[in-house]
Amino acid sequence: MLNPHFNHEIEQINLQGLIDTHIHTAPDIKPRICNDLEAAKQAKDEGMQAIVLKCHVESTASRAQIAQHASNLTVLGGVCLNSHVGGLNLHAVQLSFQLGGRIVWLPTVSAKKIDIFQGDGLEEILHFIAQNDMVLATGHTEVEDIFPVLDMARSLGVSRIIINHPLTGVIGASLDEQKEMARYAYLEHCFVACMPRHDGLDPEKIAQSIKCVGPEKCIMATDFGQQHNLSMVNGFKLFIKAMRDSGISKKEIQLMCSSNPHKLLF
Repeated sequence: MLNPHFNHEIEQINLQGLIDTHIHTAPDIKPRICNDLEAAKQAKDEGMQAIVLKCHVESTASRAQIAQHASNLTVLGGVCLNSHVGGLNLHAVQLSFQLGGRIVWLPTVSAKKIDIFQGDGLEEILHFIAQNDMVLATGHTEVEDIFPVLDMARSLGVSRIIINHPLTGVIGASLDEQKEMARYAYLEHCFVACMPRHDGLDPEKIAQSIKCVGPEKCIMATDFGQQHNLSMVNGFKLFIKAMRDSGISKKEIQLMCSSNPHKLLF
């Protein structure tokens, strides 16, 4: 199991040119370890290429613009289609896009309450995502629903798709299911799942998935921002160290932390 001790060896890990596709920042209704501007500055100081701000309850599109202007770092945002923005609300997606939003997450904290296949909402949103070359993220959609979402998205021309944290308890995809998902999307492995107050997942499980699916279809992200965890940049370094210790090469880490997220986002 992971020892989350942060030492000098980990501190020296280079984040130059890397992208974190999944961080949570303040302002939020949950306590966060830093705000948008602080996260952007920390990433800029480490030489990172970009970060993605995610919030369960509101669009981060305009917040990302402010953070980018203040830090001179590429900061991206989007909208998470939970009940707080009206669920599968096309207007919320359109507004987020008009404000510079890049990503549309399917429901997360409201996933149990929202039937994404009820009505025409999902189809309309996927059509808009395809038209505007946005990124579709599956959020906390359950495994059995991810596959019909992928089928619908591909039929409507959505080309940028990411499966959020497939190994966490809320998703729990098997290796065979992950391999099938990876035919059409990137798998985003989030280090927060390895933290004691979260899933307590052995990092070796993530490494096993990467080796099975192939690093060319995987992305490493932190999903950090919680007050009880490390900062995003330190969490990213610890994640990289854990993957190295599990037999993932520096070249493969570069692929998953830089090249793949760049292809997905840009």
